[in-house]
Amino acid sequence: MGAMADGVLDRLEVPVVLAPMAGGPATVALAAAVTRAGGLGFLAAGYRAPEDVAGQVAALRAAVDGPVGVNVFCPPSGPAPDADRVAAYAATLAGDAARAGAALGPPRRDEDGFSEKVALLEAHPPDVVAFTFGCPERAIAERLHAVGSEVWVTVTTPQEGALAEAVGADVLVAQGVEAGGHRGGFTDPDPDEQYGLLALVELLTAAAGVPVVGAGGIATAGGVRAALAAGARAAQAGTAFLLCPEAGTSPAHREALRAGRPTALTRAFTGRLARGLVNAFMTEHEPDAVRAYPEIHHVTAPLRAAARAAGDPERINLWAGQAHPLAEARPAAEVVARLAG
Repeated sequence: MGAMADGVLDRLEVPVVLAPMAGGPATVALAAAVTRAGGLGFLAAGYRAPEDVAGQVAALRAAVDGPVGVNVFCPPSGPAPDADRVAAYAATLAGDAARAGAALGPPRRDEDGFSEKVALLEAHPPDVVAFTFGCPERAIAERLHAVGSEVWVTVTTPQEGALAEAVGADVLVAQGVEAGGHRGGFTDPDPDEQYGLLALVELLTAAAGVPVVGAGGIATAGGVRAALAAGARAAQAGTAFLLCPEAGTSPAHREALRAGRPTALTRAFTGRLARGLVNAFMTEHEPDAVRAYPEIHHVTAPLRAAARAAGDPERINLWAGQAHPLAEARPAAEVVARLAG
């Protein structure tokens, strides 16, 4: 479809987009605060039941008049991982589970309610429906366009950008390797195959016929200006908002962010490459980790939930981008103003 006339990016007062941080940090309050401050607030549908997503969308719509977005995880593609390798890796986690007082979950390959969530958002359309971990079919993009939603797709390579544009994406979200959390591309490549933000934005804007939003390691007005200078129309930030009072970031995660730990890429927690603060679980299990998402996510989910409840930062996924030391415990509106310069 290409970029819409007077699209969502044109309606923003400031070129700041909230990253849709699934797993807890994303809240209605955080998304509403970012939209009220002139940016684009996002909800994360990932890991939530469709009815929960419906309630959040309704609450956000009731809270703000400005544009809002919802992010959806695409279903896993390709062959299922080797069950024996998954079981062998799960066996190495038994000690951690015992120390956390939790049982490991069964390895499960599911679609995270993808079809139900798309249907829900078609019935109650936000301004933007964004897709991560894959590219929606053209028919899905057309259904969402028909109800007035823009389709955004997270891409990590120029090749993914071309595929997303071909199915009708209105905006490409260029996720550089600096970004916290999961790599959001269509596949799960090795770390040395990842693009940095500025290189990716430059390559995409040189080839794409639709706007690009830059994401990864952006925590200051200077970072936003750099992304815009490289060709992006707006900058997406997530880690910069993790310490905001409106965010659902756990106390253990907040404390670890303040401790100044380094970040690294790992598959240890979920079976998919993601950037987080280094802790004992990552250090111990990354050497044996397997490519198996969402199977390993389901295996470790009870362990991580128990550790989070106990305030144990050594056994939870502390997702954070490379610029995390710049995050501040300030209201989200102040963070948006800081990013906008």
